[in-house]
Amino acid sequence: MNLDLDFVRRQYPANHWHCAFFENAGGAFVPNAVIDRISAYMGQTQVQPGYPSAISTAAAERINLGHRLMAEMIGADVDEVTIAASTSINVYVLAQALRHQWNTGDEIIVSTLNHEANSGPWRRLAEFGLNIVEWPITANGSLDMFALDSLLNEKTRLVAFPHVSNITGEINAVKIITQKAHNVGALVCVDGVACAPHRAVAVKNWDVDFYLFSFYKVFGPHLGCLYGKPEHLLRAKGQGHYFFPEDDLLHKLNPAGPNHESIAALTGIADYFESLAAHHFAAPAATFFGRTQELYNLFAQHEESLARQFLDYLNNRADISLIGPARYEKEVRVPTFSFQVEGVKSSTVPTALAADNIAIGEGHFYAKRMLDSLGLLQTDDGVVRCSMAHYNTADEVSQLIDALEKHLP
Repeated sequence: MNLDLDFVRRQYPANHWHCAFFENAGGAFVPNAVIDRISAYMGQTQVQPGYPSAISTAAAERINLGHRLMAEMIGADVDEVTIAASTSINVYVLAQALRHQWNTGDEIIVSTLNHEANSGPWRRLAEFGLNIVEWPITANGSLDMFALDSLLNEKTRLVAFPHVSNITGEINAVKIITQKAHNVGALVCVDGVACAPHRAVAVKNWDVDFYLFSFYKVFGPHLGCLYGKPEHLLRAKGQGHYFFPEDDLLHKLNPAGPNHESIAALTGIADYFESLAAHHFAAPAATFFGRTQELYNLFAQHEESLARQFLDYLNNRADISLIGPARYEKEVRVPTFSFQVEGVKSSTVPTALAADNIAIGEGHFYAKRMLDSLGLLQTDDGVVRCSMAHYNTADEVSQLIDALEKHLP
């Protein structure tokens, strides 16, 4: 079965398709279902939720539904999921909530591959006597699994790494890494931001302790999701108001409080996925979690074809240096590609392509430590990034390739 791209694209505002959009790794388009949900909340129930009045009760019900559905989507219970402003702030709050359990000289392993969201907050704990241990990457930008084996020891308290690099698009072995960490009594904190738009999240299947991603890259509003095993959330020190008890898992790691209309709008992601599942499957899975898993398999299959098409082009250009695996298989990567072009300043490429109505990005994409470690930021220039989502078409990839051919020497 193939993904019905015409049906998929009809779920979005028509003006989205006036350009070929390939900076999806920075933020995805939002379907009409999400727009409708946030408009309905603000138009009908923009009041303080949870009081006895009908309008306040309806507001709470809409917020609670969005929260519950997003927990179901990743295979979690609702009290295991904190929805706050962003992944960056979620990791920061989590680090501060956990540090009290650890002692001077304890070690946190932080991968160089990380987006800064899952790097900086852990590194800051050096201020409290914790030792930060660098988990280096290989020369081609992959996690060095042999290095991890040598770094793990009885002092390791946590390992922070990405599920997918937002630079290379390579998928990392979350379950294997998690087991290695658990073998020495350590926790894992996995950044799934670059994975969740492309592959289904199944936190219980991987046995991860903490998993984070951003809804604005999963076709929703600008919010971050933090999953945590309840036993770890209970031991964490609350970072919210003093009157929230330590067993209040829905509030203790969200000091800013919930963004009501945005959380209510998350139901629109479920609406969108449900419409796609009903359209594509005669007998969808019995649960929303199961239907999401099935749907993401279709996404992955389609994205693999886009990745193959684009890699065929990149691999035939001797002057283009791809960062990460030169492979298209869906088990290996998601369709996020970063590269530099010999003799061409990266910052000029998105500008040139914008003239042809094609959107791509350039920079370090908050993975500056990783690119620095590879010697790719020796000047003020960054890397070019082109990233696809399931709603992109083969014709759009052809437009991208034609534009690169036109503007590159």
